[in-house]
Amino acid sequence: MREYRLYRWLARSLQSLAYICVSLATFWAYDYICSFHEEWNFLCRSRWTEVKVLYIIARYVPFLLIITDLYLNFSPNKNPKKCKILIGIYLSCGVISLACSECFFVLRTYAFWNSNRIVLVAMLSTLFATIVTFINIGLRAIVASHVTTSVVPGITGCHRSSPSVEFSMPFLLFFFFQLGLVTLTLIRVFQTWRTSSGGTMHAILVKHNIFYYACGLFLSVLNVLAPVMYPDPAYYGLLGESQVYILAILATRMHLHLWHIGQPAVYDSESVALVSISMSDMPSADRAATTV
Repeated sequence: MREYRLYRWLARSLQSLAYICVSLATFWAYDYICSFHEEWNFLCRSRWTEVKVLYIIARYVPFLLIITDLYLNFSPNKNPKKCKILIGIYLSCGVISLACSECFFVLRTYAFWNSNRIVLVAMLSTLFATIVTFINIGLRAIVASHVTTSVVPGITGCHRSSPSVEFSMPFLLFFFFQLGLVTLTLIRVFQTWRTSSGGTMHAILVKHNIFYYACGLFLSVLNVLAPVMYPDPAYYGLLGESQVYILAILATRMHLHLWHIGQPAVYDSESVALVSISMSDMPSADRAATTV
């Protein structure tokens, strides 16, 4: 009886994981279709810079992540070693996507601080250390985890089980990094609010895109608390993958919005604003963003 209950729980968990995978893939495809015209306009009309390359990586690496995830969950595979290789590829795509997405928030914060090189070096150094530690923990978790193929009839794919602490630690690092970005942004918000004439705090917060920062921070908090809130590992995958996809959407949407409101009427190769700040009380921020 006990084995039967365990068997049913395993089948339900694996099936939920497959549903989650399909739901996230559908969500990403829907977002891409909705923003295709705007994105195509940006890709065709903007000049080639490092920021544009960063945008392409942040936007399209999640497609590789989705393909790998779908293959892991639905392709029949009875070789655990092959499963570990695929999971390693999946982890690599996720880390690349997270790193590129965070770079947009780093550039945005750098622009808020008027091209302060010390702030830029501090943020990039912290991001690099966070990514390296993330990869180290992730690879160690893959090596130490128990990778199996599904033994439930009708349910295929590779599945990995690892301690909840190993799941939470990488997202805890991102939480502290994002908390630092939010703190730096709020400092500039407060400084702008004190020096502005008649500007409301809400309007300044919106202009500083604090919503995008707050969403990333909130997702990291959820992933840190996931093992406590949900005992089922399937939900870990839901929250972890959601952070990768949503952060990529937030970063690229923010960039598209700033590019559209900052582009000049007549395109000049020296003045196209790719990460325009569009704030009258911070004129030097536009120059900071376009030179990065």
